[in-house]
Amino acid sequence: MSGDSRRVVYPGTFDPITNGHLDVVARALHIFDEVVLAIAADTTKKPFFPLEERRAMAEEALREHGGRVRVTVFEGLLIDFVRSQQARAILRGLRAVSDFEFEFQMALMNRKLEDNIETIFVMPKDTYTYLSSTIIKEIGRLGGDISHFVPAAVEKALRAKYRKAGP
Repeated sequence: MSGDSRRVVYPGTFDPITNGHLDVVARALHIFDEVVLAIAADTTKKPFFPLEERRAMAEEALREHGGRVRVTVFEGLLIDFVRSQQARAILRGLRAVSDFEFEFQMALMNRKLEDNIETIFVMPKDTYTYLSSTIIKEIGRLGGDISHFVPAAVEKALRAKYRKAGP
């Protein structure tokens, strides 16, 4: 990417990546030249999938975007990572009003740490507003059909994990 390109960082745990995440990426590509999907290595959450599996699933799911989406892993402060990527903005998906308060606080804190980096909020398609990785994992655990909610590689990985775990 050239120095005047428009690059955005989309951070998260992506545990696993969902069709809602993919929709947010696709919408961002209408605005930005490049999306850096940044999978957080440092998280207070207890991820279901190991970091490298999350990365591999995301890379597979985003392959269709060619060189416009790059999947990477980051540690430490998000704002430091965004600076290191020479990005101008942070991308966050908002599913519902309930997401907004937390995201608003994070955006204000990031602005306080670096006022030259904006946070851009994107709403996914309405059919994805109820999706969350947590809900999808629970449906999968209980044997429900998750094929409409996640890419095929993610569905396969979830099914394999639950088969190993047993009843």
